[in-house]
Parts: sequence; C-alpha cells; structure tokens
Amino acid sequence: MSKIDEVRKAMMEAMKAKDKERKDALSALLSALKNKAIDKRADLTEEEEVQVILKEIKQLKESLEMTPADRSDLIHEYETRLSVLEEYAPKMMDASEIKAVIMDVLSELGIDAPTAKDKGKIMKELMPKVKGKADGKLVSEIVASLMTE
Repeated sequence: MSKIDEVRKAMMEAMKAKDKERKDALSALLSALKNKAIDKRADLTEEEEVQVILKEIKQLKESLEMTPADRSDLIHEYETRLSVLEEYAPKMMDASEIKAVIMDVLSELGIDAPTAKDKGKIMKELMPKVKGKADGKLVSEIVASLMTE
C-alpha cells in the first residue's frame, strides 16, 4: 500500500473519530504527496514519498522555531502536526549508528585522522548512504567532532 493510500485511510479514520487536528495534519501531508506525484506525472517511489514527508517535517520544525513564544495556539498546532507526521517518517539513525557509518566511510577512503580539508570528500561519500535515514545537521556535527584540528 502506498503512503498516499495509507494517509488517506488514516485521514478517514480521523474524520470518523472527529479528530480535527489529526485530520488537518494528514490532509496537509496527503496534499503534499499528491502534488509531488502530479509534478512528477507518475506514481511516487517509496523513497520519494519519504523525501516529501521529511521535507514537511523540516518545514514544520522551521515554522516552530520562528513562532513567537506568546503564540501558544500556533505552537500547539505545529507540535500536533509534527507528531502526526513523525508517525509516517522512517526511523532515523541515532548518533552511534551514524558514527559507525562514518567510520566505514573513513576506512573506505583510507583516512585515519580526518582534517577539515577532508570533510568535503567524507560528506560526499557519506550523505548518499544516510540520506533519508539521518538528520543531515547531526551527521555534519558528528563528522566535525571527529576532525583533528
């Protein structure tokens, strides 16, 4: 079952349960998935569906960061949407899993003590392996923490 069908089914259940906030969040996600499929003029692959979901989550997090603290109504709405969307996102890698992948990449490249000059080369090899599975910001921070100098 594609994510579009899955989200549509969950949205119907939310409508029946009269859970407006959940229905709205699922509706927005469904719309984003459909728009991507329309732009592509074909069904989305599983990886493309995951990219759409992660993009929506990232946008929500950015909106949440920029929302003034006195707007508790918006903060609540964004947090609710975020929790609903995270149900459909793939499980993200934690720091130890990311570090293991980084070590594999370092050994593949033959780098014992990475320096700032090597970061671009490391990231170029690393990002395709963790794309959609790990937060790029966290990956970059871990790589930076392993740098000597």
